[in-house]
Amino acid sequence: MSEEEKKNIESKELTQEFPEIIPILPLKETVIYPLTAAPLAVGQDRSLRLLEQALATDRVVGLVAVREPGVERGEPENSYSVGTVAQVSQVLRIPDGTVRLLVKGIQRMRVVEYLQREPFLTARVELYPETVEHTLETEALLRNVQSQFQRLVDLSPTLPDELATAVINIDDPLQVIYFIVNSLRIDLADRQLLLELDSAKAKLEKLTDVLNQELEVLELGKKIQSEAHERVTKVQREYLLREQLKAIRKELGEIDDEESEAENLREKVAAANLPDEVRKEAERELGRMEKLSPASPEHSVIRSYIDWIIALPWNVSVGDEIDVPRARRVLDEDHYGLEKVKDRILEYLAVLKLRGDRLKAEGIAETEPHREPILCFVGPPGVGKTSLGHSIARAMGRKFVRMSLGGVRDEAEIRGHRRTYVGAMPGRFIQAIRRAESNNPVFMLDEVDKVGSDWRGDPSSALLEALDPEQNKDFRDHYLDVPFDLSRVMFIATANTLDTIPAPLRDRMEIIQLPGYTEEEKLAIAQKYLVPKQLRFHGLKESEVIFSDDGLRRIIRDYTREAGVRNVEREVGSLLRKVAIRIAEGKAQEVKVDPELVRDVLGRPRYFGEVAERIDRPGVATGMVWTPVGGEIMFIEATLMPGKKQLKLTGQIGDVMKESAEAALSYVRSKAGELGIDPLFFENHDIHIHVPAGAVPKDGPSAGVTLATVLVSLLTGRLVRSDVAMTGEITLRGKVLPIGGVKEKVLGARRAGISNIILPKRNEADLDDLPEELRRTMNFILVENADEALRAALSTETSATSALVPAGVGTGDVLVADAPKGRRAPRRVPSPIQ
Repeated sequence: MSEEEKKNIESKELTQEFPEIIPILPLKETVIYPLTAAPLAVGQDRSLRLLEQALATDRVVGLVAVREPGVERGEPENSYSVGTVAQVSQVLRIPDGTVRLLVKGIQRMRVVEYLQREPFLTARVELYPETVEHTLETEALLRNVQSQFQRLVDLSPTLPDELATAVINIDDPLQVIYFIVNSLRIDLADRQLLLELDSAKAKLEKLTDVLNQELEVLELGKKIQSEAHERVTKVQREYLLREQLKAIRKELGEIDDEESEAENLREKVAAANLPDEVRKEAERELGRMEKLSPASPEHSVIRSYIDWIIALPWNVSVGDEIDVPRARRVLDEDHYGLEKVKDRILEYLAVLKLRGDRLKAEGIAETEPHREPILCFVGPPGVGKTSLGHSIARAMGRKFVRMSLGGVRDEAEIRGHRRTYVGAMPGRFIQAIRRAESNNPVFMLDEVDKVGSDWRGDPSSALLEALDPEQNKDFRDHYLDVPFDLSRVMFIATANTLDTIPAPLRDRMEIIQLPGYTEEEKLAIAQKYLVPKQLRFHGLKESEVIFSDDGLRRIIRDYTREAGVRNVEREVGSLLRKVAIRIAEGKAQEVKVDPELVRDVLGRPRYFGEVAERIDRPGVATGMVWTPVGGEIMFIEATLMPGKKQLKLTGQIGDVMKESAEAALSYVRSKAGELGIDPLFFENHDIHIHVPAGAVPKDGPSAGVTLATVLVSLLTGRLVRSDVAMTGEITLRGKVLPIGGVKEKVLGARRAGISNIILPKRNEADLDDLPEELRRTMNFILVENADEALRAALSTETSATSALVPAGVGTGDVLVADAPKGRRAPRRVPSPIQ
């Protein structure tokens, strides 16, 4: 057939006459093009009725695409207006009621108007033919599209090679376009756009863009697949090589017939649920280990490192269920008093519970971790700092670990040694976390005030990273060299004093003071905790040994003098051992511990109320001091001798206390006339001030009031009241300045039998921290200047030794100020000085 005849045939098909009104079949998610054949499935009643009508007539239908594929059925409102006139060529009925048909697109058409909706859509349409430009640009676009499609077929595993051959053999640009589009998975909008474009050139340009996009996707997919295949191939190759190496090493006798050690470790690493960075480091070290001989020293080093990585609880937590009432019961059961500490722990647990529960109820993910508090319990020995940590862990349902820092001088104790050293190990923090088997234990740092430093480093500086809430989320031990999250650990530090703790470390901790106990508190602790514990320890029953309150008071008063209760427990244990002998020998079946039995078993008392005996002459007064082991009283003595107005100080006194003594003397000399002292008396006499217990260092300004009282008592011949103890810093003008450690000092004075305390007026707020029992039974005299302190401290009586006071020293009126008022003292002792 000649070319002219072919053109005539194509012209007849394109100018074929069709009815002006034809049935319209809406299509979901597909577009039918002219010059192509495509299968369709029909299932809706309206579509089936349309098909019956078409088969009964000329089999011509109009096919339009639905804009929104999710609609139930196509309507004029949601359908495109440009579609294709097609002819139904084959029909296949399926038993489920649907119909499969093959349609052949003939010509593009445009819907002018819809005429009916039921029983099926019909519309008036007009043919809407495309234009084909016979230019070089169109030819170039056509060849480019054919080339792109060939590449697409080569890359796509789903397109058969025959499609590329068919495209090359087609000369008509429109037929090439529609053939390619029918072969590809393109968006509905792009498919419709390719149908609506009028010229073949515009269609080829759009199809070029679509093919470029598809080629990019396929090439990227091929690249990803190739990389994945290379990874799989590499793993398989490594596996084969590893198996070959294993077989070679077996032949050499380097490994047993059992599964290789590295494989066991690799399985454990995979099952340990490690963080990504830790897992990568473990796998890297495993790869190194597999290349080493078991006889190599490096092999054992890596094996130990992997064992540590596997053993640490990277994602294991306990005690997530918080029960605040139970925590309160546990704290009350284990410790008597200590209300501030208990309240702080309960506050933390309550906040943690409410925050977690309410975020969970609202379905909000917690983006920022709740940082654990870092508490520091400061107080004298024996007040329950360490045992309180056990109770906190039990109340929270967590594990408890303890690390003693006393005497630690090597930074590596905290951060560990690097693996380059022989025998390297992780630091104490990581070791304790491993023992706890959870990443949120209660971690007690005991004796943090006794950390030292030398040429090996400063451990207190290394503690900063672990205790800083902003840093401990990524704590890096030198041995592990990977970050471990310590932010979930609740750190509790204990100390006897704050002075030796470096300021940066102290700033990261919440300080909670634990002062000493009163006699009543010691009695309650002994009855509730110490006695039952010692009875169990010595194998005795509660029915066999009955402690009376008076018997325990005798132990507390006469055999112990401390801020805590450690020695009380020792004395109770010593007494029970004596009682155990009697019961074991059958000499007694039931023993009641009363004061007489305590004296008989424990021997003579070790402590006496020596205040009255020591205050037996002028020039002696009772002061109060603070020590790391609790408050104490001290006696300050002064004497006169002929000389050249010198002041001599002894008793291992520090520079600050020496200056306080000089300030007190200057104040007394400035008040000599008012005190009845001859001002010229100082020209021919020396004064010697001594503080007994000369082997114990003493320093601080708080003895100023006591020193002034001693000097006035010495120079006037008046006795200082034996039931009064005093503290406060004095100025040259006689002002009394506030001091610290009020509670500890008052408790120490109470243990010594003092009933009246002289305190600076500005320390009045500190009395609120005292137990109710002390505020009720003791008399507190608050003074603002030395005149008031002297009026309250000096007695009107003079000692027989006052005759030794040289002539010129008078015993006239000491003061002119009114007597100061006390605080919360129903049994106040009025000042005897008038």
